[in-house]
Amino acid sequence: MLEEALVRYCAPTLAGLKSGSLFNYSYLSLDYLLERIKHWNERCWEKGVRMTILSSGRGKSLVYVYRADKLKQDWASPNISEFLESIGYDPRDPEQSIALLSRRTKEKGAFPHEIGLFLSYPFEDVIGFIENKGKNCKYCGCWKVYSDETACKKLFQKYKKCTSVYCDCFLRGVSILKLTVAA
Repeated sequence: MLEEALVRYCAPTLAGLKSGSLFNYSYLSLDYLLERIKHWNERCWEKGVRMTILSSGRGKSLVYVYRADKLKQDWASPNISEFLESIGYDPRDPEQSIALLSRRTKEKGAFPHEIGLFLSYPFEDVIGFIENKGKNCKYCGCWKVYSDETACKKLFQKYKKCTSVYCDCFLRGVSILKLTVAA
């Protein structure tokens, strides 16, 4: 069920703690999945949360849930905006940047390393991952940590707690719409 996957993998984004979350979703009908995403977007648009498919094939889709305004805030940092611009993104336009990320995901058949900046990973960790080719990290949690291990561990715990609370609420019948914090 799409709603269950949203809560399990995107709770911190629904709660407004992260700018974006990502998950794989298996489907029987891509048309049905697209219809569900359209329906969900219509309901959550006013809360500033959107959902899109980055890539699809063989009965699976890579689904991205995000807050465009929060992405703009994240990307306003000079380091991040300069980096994104240097590799072809427009940090002032999340929709255009997400379209480019989608194309790159489809072309590579894997995650472009900059995807961390679409998921609220610290800039230092994204750059550390790129420079170290994914090796030599200080800690591995929701992402590979190359910067402040203590701060990231606290953040991982915060995300885990949020997900646990959201899953419990969802199992008790609280709707996704009620769980989604307005921007």
